[in-house]
Amino acid sequence: MYFVPAFSGLFAPRWESSARGAMVGMTAFNNKNHVCRAALEAAAYQSKEVIDAMAKDLGKDKFEGSLQVDGGMSMNKLVMQFQADILECVVRRPVVAETTALGACYAAGLAEGVWKGTDELKVLWAEDKRWESGMGEEERGKLWAGWNKAVEKSLNWAD
Repeated sequence: MYFVPAFSGLFAPRWESSARGAMVGMTAFNNKNHVCRAALEAAAYQSKEVIDAMAKDLGKDKFEGSLQVDGGMSMNKLVMQFQADILECVVRRPVVAETTALGACYAAGLAEGVWKGTDELKVLWAEDKRWESGMGEEERGKLWAGWNKAVEKSLNWAD
């Protein structure tokens, strides 16, 4: 089951304004838990699309390295594991998960001379948790193909 959250079209990297939200692949055996999981997985699929586009722009065949995450969704272990699995990479969450607010504090501290430069700030980052991919290539390919099929079903609904 897949959820495509294209309520105002699809944004980066597809840029398709005619797309609309869709829930596809449902059967009589699906329940509210499947709907919730599909919505959470959609965030990981969309992240993969953007990250893959960035890798391609850099001349790479696929994303290499680790993904550092933050914010509320980074507290969801299921989503973080799925993100690691679908990207086939290590996902790392910092001790301070709300790094947007922390960044504002760092910027103020830099402006007021609390720190002399960004090098002093880099050492303050510490890893809290990491997830590594445990999904096989066949399963990953099947899920990714399903996502792309679902996205195709969401296209051309608006004029």
